[in-house]
Amino acid sequence: MIAGDRRATQGNVIAQRDIEKVFLTDTYSAVGFAGTAANGLQLVRLFSVDLEHYEKTEGVSLSLDGKANKLAGMVQANLAAAMQGFVVVPILVGYDVDAEPAQAGRIITYDAAGGRYDELLGYHAIGSGSVYAKSALKKRYDPAADLQGAVRAAVEALYDAADDDTATGGPDLTRRIFPVVASITGPDGAVRRPEEEIEAIAREVVAARTENPGG
Repeated sequence: MIAGDRRATQGNVIAQRDIEKVFLTDTYSAVGFAGTAANGLQLVRLFSVDLEHYEKTEGVSLSLDGKANKLAGMVQANLAAAMQGFVVVPILVGYDVDAEPAQAGRIITYDAAGGRYDELLGYHAIGSGSVYAKSALKKRYDPAADLQGAVRAAVEALYDAADDDTATGGPDLTRRIFPVVASITGPDGAVRRPEEEIEAIAREVVAARTENPGG
């Protein structure tokens, strides 16, 4: 599963409140990004097109390792821009249909130079609020959780990140702007969770934090 907040900033100003940072990239993968919005959006679009092109020309989907390596090359190609401050760092989540079910779900992270790393803890976070989000996940992560429990943990982590990081947007009940959440399973593939589902969970989280701000 992968989740992302909706805020984009320019310095200390909110540039956009409802930007999307999480995208389904093919049947069994999704990508989120942190950093320069324009570069990140372009990176994800090109990555999705490349995966679609490969599947149409080869007749099969690229393996998850192939997707990870492809994305690493694209990040590395942005290194010159990153050195000038236009950094974009993605996170890839996918379901490896060739692996045993217990090991099929994978999280792959990158650095600005294109280095790729498999995350073995079962959770990870990127971006300016990642320290707070990852700290929250460290306490809330449950490998035995069902889908609703996993979504709740992710929304809680984003809430904690937004509570301490100005570049992370929390649930906006007034404007009805909520995190983007996608799940990836063997039977269903990559699915963007319905907004109504995320809104209900986000409202539960906000109500609970009203009673207990520390969670």
